[in-house]
Amino acid sequence: MNVKKFTGISMQEVMSKIRAEFGNDAVILNSKVVNSNGILGLFKKKSFEVIAALDTDSVESKKTTFTKVNKDTIPSIKKESIEQPVQFSNSTKKDIDNPSNEILKKLHDMKQMLSLESKYNHFPDPLRELHHQLVVMELDKHIIDKLLEYLLGKWRNNQRSAEMTKADLSELVHIYLLEQLKNFAVNGEQLFKRKYINIVGPTGVGKTTTIAKIAAEYVIKHNKKIAFITTDTYRIAAIEQLKTYAEILRVPVEVAYNSDDFKQAAERFAHYDHVFIDTAGRNFRNQEFVEELKGLIDFNIDMLTYLVLSATSKEFDMTAIYNQFSIIPIHGAIFTKLDKTAYHGSVVNFILKHHVPVIYMTNGQDVPDDIIAATPDKIVKMVCGGHLYV
Repeated sequence: MNVKKFTGISMQEVMSKIRAEFGNDAVILNSKVVNSNGILGLFKKKSFEVIAALDTDSVESKKTTFTKVNKDTIPSIKKESIEQPVQFSNSTKKDIDNPSNEILKKLHDMKQMLSLESKYNHFPDPLRELHHQLVVMELDKHIIDKLLEYLLGKWRNNQRSAEMTKADLSELVHIYLLEQLKNFAVNGEQLFKRKYINIVGPTGVGKTTTIAKIAAEYVIKHNKKIAFITTDTYRIAAIEQLKTYAEILRVPVEVAYNSDDFKQAAERFAHYDHVFIDTAGRNFRNQEFVEELKGLIDFNIDMLTYLVLSATSKEFDMTAIYNQFSIIPIHGAIFTKLDKTAYHGSVVNFILKHHVPVIYMTNGQDVPDDIIAATPDKIVKMVCGGHLYV
């Protein structure tokens, strides 16, 4: 690890020095404003001091894929009705944050799964087979239990139940899950009523690429005047990536190193329709990083905040991340990397457990193509597609 202090009369000058010596893989450890003593307390000069580091053992170049923005590929958001969801037993934050409890939870889940297997022994063969498939889909056991009770009732009430096909059961699963998720459907018009769209989440989930995809939709499909603010000053590469997207979309971008910078940037963009805020990806299992974010951004302004999660993450980790971010208002979730996993039951689990709607889902790196407006119907089709008989 190579660590060095850089100084200059402006933050832009300091960042240029860091980029020239360390490249785009530099990590900003600390930054502050330094005032010289001057003469008898007068004529003080302000300068900037930044501590930067470069991990020389693990520097790896990463290329970002850009594709031509195509107006026809931007998704739309549908309006859905509302119904009562499945109820979950709530785990405490203390339990989630304790790693040793994860092992106990897995053992408990295995024991309960065996118990459920015996519970469903008296079910008709097609329902027992369906139970196994629902488990493979990684749906939560509470959802599976309620769903199979619903299906068993339909089976018994059908006078010709022996003639019910697997396709019939698949359709009933789709109807049931759709009914549960309708309570968390998003009205597309509501997304455009807030001026600021803030994107938060842990490192490595693709926040910057996601924010570019959503911004492209606002610019191209809805003809909105938008701007970017980035608070991700820990990685030079992140700033350069957002600036590249800004150039493609021909929109301005401001870098906020502190709360004063953020306020000034917000004032500069006061006449814009929407302002997208990109935040740093840190180890948010540490509460102090979320507190730092809370101190940097004014969450009391006209803002929507979306939590970005990777579909490849363990559900236990998703819950831990959500709990850490719960100190700030979370208006919705965005799931990324859907193309990296074959099973997406955790998306449904997250919605019904935390009562948080999913706004978008992404399935690749291409901007703006690889993003889907999340509706209950699309979520259910994604979760069930290819895994339930048909």
